[in-house]
Amino acid sequence: MADRLTGMEVFVRAIRLGGLSAAGRAMGMSPTMAARHLDALEARLGTLLVQRSTRRLALTDAGAAYLDRAERVLAEIAEADADASAQSRAVEGLLRVSAPATFGVMHVAGLAAEFHRRHPGVTIELGLDDRYVDLLEERWDMAIRIGRLSDSALVARRLAPVRLAICAAPAYLAERGLPRTLDDLRDHDCLGYTLMSQPGATMWGFGRDGSRLVPVRGSLHANNGEALVRAAIAGQGLVYGPRFIAADAIRRGELVEVTLDADYMALGAVHSVTHSRRRLSARVRAWIDFLVERIPGMAQDW
Repeated sequence: MADRLTGMEVFVRAIRLGGLSAAGRAMGMSPTMAARHLDALEARLGTLLVQRSTRRLALTDAGAAYLDRAERVLAEIAEADADASAQSRAVEGLLRVSAPATFGVMHVAGLAAEFHRRHPGVTIELGLDDRYVDLLEERWDMAIRIGRLSDSALVARRLAPVRLAICAAPAYLAERGLPRTLDDLRDHDCLGYTLMSQPGATMWGFGRDGSRLVPVRGSLHANNGEALVRAAIAGQGLVYGPRFIAADAIRRGELVEVTLDADYMALGAVHSVTHSRRRLSARVRAWIDFLVERIPGMAQDW
């Protein structure tokens, strides 16, 4: 059974890493030994999984079908090993967490302090960045992501829903009027978020799927939602974004929510994500369980 699993892992790594040499290096064996394990696997299955050349490996039809199942088997074994190991390991060490910049500053940083009080042996490295980070390539233990998830290589846990809001300062609305319809937006300064590729900084999307697009213009575009909210508080225009960024300003009366004649986009949810092929340490599991415990209650105020 051990040799069978080794052959399966060599096969998966060779495809994902681009060759038997890379698979061998990752597994601490020579390219020759990696090739022998693959040969043994194909012999046992009685079918060719890959076409090999000096430059590349190409999956056969049987290999493509086997790859998906092999990855699932290896992931389940890794998860079982991690579960067993986590029971006997202390919650300690370095925990690398990636989070969107604004959400991280407003909500995660405070939670990190509370988590540390529970688990003083853990040091958290918090990476705040609105770009999409590669967990494996950049060695993050987990990430917090907002929106709809499409990467099937990730294991996600839904933490809380996220809804959008359009807001403006009372003084701005007193001067420019209260918009009530999508058509009214053409008469307003609409602050644009530049990191949203669809629909973009000069186009706001409405309807649950965001398919109803409305051209907008404004005097400020930024790649950070908190910056746009602060500009809106200062009276620069309307801001359309996650309500969790503006919630405190709305409660203080610094911003007023606007209701238009169309549904806002369904942004999705806050998720914790880990890679399916990464074994979770006790500290990562403890952190994710902590987020599942704390974030839903916080989200009631969003």
